[in-house]
Formats: sequence, structure tokens, C-alpha cells
Amino acid sequence: MNQPIDSFLMAEPATAARAGASRPHESAHLHVAGAAPYTDDIPELAGTLHAALGLSPVARGRITGMSLDTLRALPGVVAVLSAADLPGPNDCGAIEHDDPILAEGEVRYAGQPVFAVIATSRDAARRAAARAREVLAIDPLPPVLTPAEAHAAGDYVVPPQHLVRTSHPGGIKGALADAPHRLQGRWFVGGQEQFYLEGQISYALPQEDGGVRVYCSTQHPSEMQHLVARVLQRASSQVQVICRRMGGGFGGKESQSAVFACLAAIAAVRLGRPVKLRPDRDDDFMITGRRHCFEHTHDVAHDDEGRILAAEVTMVSRAGHSADLSAPVMTRALCHFDNAYWLPNVAVHGFSGRTNTQSNTAFRGFGGPQGAIAIEYIIDSVARRLGRDPLDVRRANFYGVGDCNVTPYGQTVEDNLLMPLTAELEVRSDYRARRAAIAAFNATSPVLKRGLALTPVKFGISFNVVHLNQAGALVHIYADGSILVNHGGTEMGQGLNTKVAQVVAHELGVGFERVRCSATDTDKVANTSATAASTGADLNGKAAQDAARQLRQRLAEFLAAREGVASDEVDFANDRLLAGGRSFPFDDVVRDAYFARVQLWSDGFYATPGLHWDREAMRGRPFFYFAYGAAVSEVMVDTLTGEWRLLQADVQHDVGRSLNPAIDIGQIEGAFIQGMGWLTTEELVWHPADGSALAGHLRTHAPSTYKIPTANDCPARFDVRLHDAENPADTVHRSKAVGEPPLLLPFSVFFAIRDAISAVGEHRVDPPLDAPATPEAILRAVDAVRAGC
Repeated sequence: MNQPIDSFLMAEPATAARAGASRPHESAHLHVAGAAPYTDDIPELAGTLHAALGLSPVARGRITGMSLDTLRALPGVVAVLSAADLPGPNDCGAIEHDDPILAEGEVRYAGQPVFAVIATSRDAARRAAARAREVLAIDPLPPVLTPAEAHAAGDYVVPPQHLVRTSHPGGIKGALADAPHRLQGRWFVGGQEQFYLEGQISYALPQEDGGVRVYCSTQHPSEMQHLVARVLQRASSQVQVICRRMGGGFGGKESQSAVFACLAAIAAVRLGRPVKLRPDRDDDFMITGRRHCFEHTHDVAHDDEGRILAAEVTMVSRAGHSADLSAPVMTRALCHFDNAYWLPNVAVHGFSGRTNTQSNTAFRGFGGPQGAIAIEYIIDSVARRLGRDPLDVRRANFYGVGDCNVTPYGQTVEDNLLMPLTAELEVRSDYRARRAAIAAFNATSPVLKRGLALTPVKFGISFNVVHLNQAGALVHIYADGSILVNHGGTEMGQGLNTKVAQVVAHELGVGFERVRCSATDTDKVANTSATAASTGADLNGKAAQDAARQLRQRLAEFLAAREGVASDEVDFANDRLLAGGRSFPFDDVVRDAYFARVQLWSDGFYATPGLHWDREAMRGRPFFYFAYGAAVSEVMVDTLTGEWRLLQADVQHDVGRSLNPAIDIGQIEGAFIQGMGWLTTEELVWHPADGSALAGHLRTHAPSTYKIPTANDCPARFDVRLHDAENPADTVHRSKAVGEPPLLLPFSVFFAIRDAISAVGEHRVDPPLDAPATPEAILRAVDAVRAGC
């Protein structure tokens, strides 16, 4: 029934879900009740088999024999597959075709899958696979384990990359030589395990006519679809990949879900039975790659105020045994070396070293953090050398507004928030007074030292590969007024489905409870991009908004024609439509539209405008916009034990007009702690190439040996605030991405630790502190400072 206009305008919008409202994650009630189904929770069909992988016990060597019949005879074993049993190409490489599904002829790292056991139970499969050392004959070869070794040998998984911009007639060398001050150094920043709570898993079900359905915990269902189709020698239309939710991904399930999806599918099609492949945590660590470690060498020139006049930097990453995503990771590292700073003369050289280790891959930030922290380390050292506050030197180097605002790769910084954002944080964190108080404390405390640092963030948002910046969505309105959304993004706990549902509810003027997002499914939206590069809400939110707007227009036109008004005079709000001075329940309008044969479903599409990139010249506009932030951290370091504690963290971060402030603040807090773990506690250690049976084995492959941060590592005061500024770029509701940029905020923790160590020598010696800043690394740096005094 219709309602007077006054009632419509005064209606309580309690159930309306406006974009920009803080509301819980759409699955929060399921998460806390243990009722949110993940891939391993899908009820197993009768006859389901289980797979486990036989892993190489050797980091590098030639395979001279495999006694797999021994395993086939074991109780419960149904089949054992090797590379010879694959129906199509033995490759699951994301870009380059250099990543075998199963090792063939040679092994390249300890933990590489060599064969797959399929058995009637997971335990039987694992027991058989664990006998890999007994059934494999491998002639070992000396492994290459470090980036430095690979660089010395000139062995890279992709060609070197170079980003150069200089106005000096003598080039970068001339700019360095002519400057009043010059600083050279070498620095190492370690890798990081994604440590998603839900491990890798795929569950494959054979379908009619040779097809296969794969339930997979993956950030990139379309890539899994294409890789499975290729190895099965099927059309992509015969392969369906579904992901309702992941228990975390952080980049580790972008390309590296492939070996599990492919092998589960191969076994399912070959045996005609469902097959589940879920490695345990140890095997997950040993098989999959992680954030690249980087070795940096820098040669920098600066003036008396600390302004960088020229910088030449060499970055060498540990790529692992294959290319995976190392090339785009290095591209993003080079493009983020500038971080927040104008660099008039710069040359950055990137080398992706081939090593006999797991093939490293995407991780939140995708090379950006490894590139940006290099310039922060340099500026921190320049400030100490000049005896100036690092914040003042950072500010002297900030990108300008109107000039000094073009990046080394040629993109103009058009929305610069660095100055106002850092100024606001400096004041509200009481930075200057705390700096003075810390100096007074350190002067009277010989063992415990405090440190303070404020570091900025400028992070580019978009895929560097232009064609990936697209998304599709479907929106259905059912005859009862309920709404179903399907889009190409994947939900991994970050709240993407919540934001997309809010966008659709906002567009149609209905309550959030009316909208449901269904599982990501390659049978619904085709050719999707990975949920990565912080673009999930930007791309899929815009695509869903496009679909919802088409439906809104159809409903408006239908009601306008019936009520004798113009369609642009129809309003949507509070689960009602207003037309001609009367309001109508949304359900009633939908029902009537259905009877009038109005199409009540629509597809939406979005492609990010204005992007272009020349990967050979390293020039273009790779990013739609930049996200900004800054953080102040204060630490206490025990110089006798190397232990430390974060006392306080103050964060100011730019998310544009937030789609959901509660979710965004949660993302910032989580990214801060995760990034802090990368730079302080999470150390990856391989057994050295000493000729022993353990040579090249990853030693830190479980929670017992690999330390991620816990709740106890959070500071007593953790003040996170959203910066008040909308995105000038035409994004969904003028919001900005929030997934990756906050991971750079805990640079402030690392440099606060460095500041505390520097206090041991009264800031006269630059501490040689590598990351992660473990207690051992801190003690080494303390000893070096004392020795240099």
C-alpha cells in the first residue's frame, strides 16, 4: 500500500544500509559461532578420496629413480601420480611457463612436490607421501640459497628491471659526484610467511562429460580455472571454480593455490571420484612461497638540509626457483622506492635472483613495502648523519603541490595529502614533546632506551598490468524483494562482501539485511582478476554499483510510467520508492514490476579509466590514485637482551570517504601488526648449503619456530584515526583502498627501534640494523654502535 510523503520523509532509516556506515562483517555472526563454512567444511560426497604430496628431501638435484610401486601397494592407497601421469602441460606458472606441477627430471627446492598419493583417507595418503625419501633417488647438487649468491652468478628468473630519471647532464653518476654529501650502504629486509589461518585446500568433483568442479581456497578463481583447464586439456567452460570464503590469504592464495587445484582436479577426473587435497601446516610452509626478501645497496647524495639530490639503488630479491609473480613484485618495489619523496635524480635497478627455495609470490603490499622501506632507511641515516630530527628531513623531501610532484616513472602526484596529514598527526601525537621527554629519559637510563619515529606512506592503487583493472558483477532482485549479488572478488575476511552489499543496498535504498552476496563462481562472472592490489572494493564495488543502477533505473521507469511522473523524480530510500507525492513499499514495486515483465536482474562492469604503462620504459600512469598515511611509534629496548616493546602507536590514515569505517579501522590495525611482525619477529631461516642432508631446508616452517605477532604484542595505546578527506578520483562513493597501504605504517616501529639503539651512542653512530629486528639483530646493532663510539 502507498504512504503519504510526510511518512516517507520521516521514516526511521534504522535498517537502511548507507555506504559509509559502520556495520559488522556480513559473516561475523557465523564466524563467532563457528558456523561459517570454509572449503574443508563442505560435506564430503560418498567415495571422496584424499590426496597428499610427496616432497623432495633435497634442495637441488637430478631425479634418477622413483619406486612408486612401493607406495601403490600400501593399505588404502588408490593411486600414485607423477609428472608422467599429467594429461597436459606440466606447468602452473602464473606468468612464465616455468613452474612444474610435479618435479620432472630435477628437483629445485626442498619441499617441491614430486608425486601425489591418492588414498581412501587423509591419514593413509599422508603416511604414504611421507615416505618420499625412501622411494626417491636423487643425485644432490649444491643449492643456491641467497639473493647475493644468485646475483653474483647473474642468475635471474626474469630479466633485470631499471627505473631511471635524471636531469643532470652527467646522468646519475654525475649527480652523485657533484653533491656536497654522499652516503653509501647495504641493507637487508627479510621475507614473510602469509600464515593464513586456513591453509591451502582444493576439493575437486568430477562432472558430466569430462568437466570438473573445484572448491578452492583461492584469491584468483579464474586463474585456477584456466590452469586446471590447461593441464586437463579441457575448455575453460568445462571447469568451474568456487570460493565462498577464505580464512585469510594475504597474497599467498593468488597464484600458489594452483598446484593444489590442479592435482586435485587431475586425480578427480582420472579416478572418477571426488578428491580433496589439504596439506598440513608444515607441508604448506615447505611447498609454497611468501614475501620476497630484498638486499639493498645504495649510493645517495644529499645537501646540508638532508634533501636527497641523487640516489642509485640496487635491489636484489630472493625469487625462488621459478618466476611466479617476481617480475610484477619487483616492478612495484621500484615504483614505490620514492614513497613520499621527490627524488630529482634516481636510478633503481631490480634483480630477481633465482634460488633453490620456494618460489616467492604475492604478499600484502606486493613489493611496495620492500621498495619504500629502502628510502626510509636512507633518510633515517641521512638525518642521523646531519644531527637532525628524521621527521624534519622527511618533511624536507616530501612531494610538493604544483611542483616537485612527478614520480620517477612519470606520474603526477595530484592528490597530495602528505603535509596536512602528517602535520595533524604530529600535533595530536604530541611528537615534539615526546621526543624531548625520550631524550631526557635516555640520558639517565644506561640499559633501557626509548625510541620514537614518525614515518609517512604514499601507496599507489591499481594493478600495474592495465588489463587486470576490470571487474564484473550480477545483481538479482527476486520477486519477494530479496537481493542476491555475485561479483568476481573473493572474501578472505577483509569485508569485501560487506562493502559490496552496502553499495548495492545504498543504490537501491533498501536495508542491508535484504542483500546477500553469494560465493565467487567462475560459472557466474567470467574472466575475473585476482582479489589483490587493494582493488577488491574499488573494482567489484563499482561493477556491483553499475548493475544496481541499471535495476534502479528500470524500477524507476516502471513506477514513473504507472504514476505519471518522470523517472528522475522517483526516489529510493528506507525500503520504499517515492513517486508523485506517494511512497510505495519496495517489495510491492518489485512484485508489480515482475508481473509487468520488467527484467529484475542485471550485470555490471567496471574498468579503471586513465591507466597506461610501458613496462619496458618503466613509464606511464600505473595507479588510479594514491593512498596516504603516517604513524608515530614509541618503543622501549633492553640493550642487554635485545628485547623490546611497543609502548604506543598513533596512526592517521587516508581511506577517502570510508565505505565502512569499522571495517577500515580493523584493516588498518591488522595491517599495522602484520607489518610490525614482518619487520621485527618473523624470521625465515634456511639450513646453509653445507653438504648435509638438511642443506637448503627451511627450518622455520611451523609456529614453534616462526613467530607471528600475538595480542600481547599490541601496544597499550593504539590510536587509529581515519583522515578526513574524500578521494578526488571517481571511485565508489569516493572511497580509497585500505588493504595494503597500512602495512607500511609500522615502518615507524622499525625506525623507533633503530632510534633507541642509536641512543646507545648518543646518536653519533648509524645503527646497522637489518630487518627483521629480532633480539639477535638488535644486539648486533647495539654492539656495532658501541664499537663505533
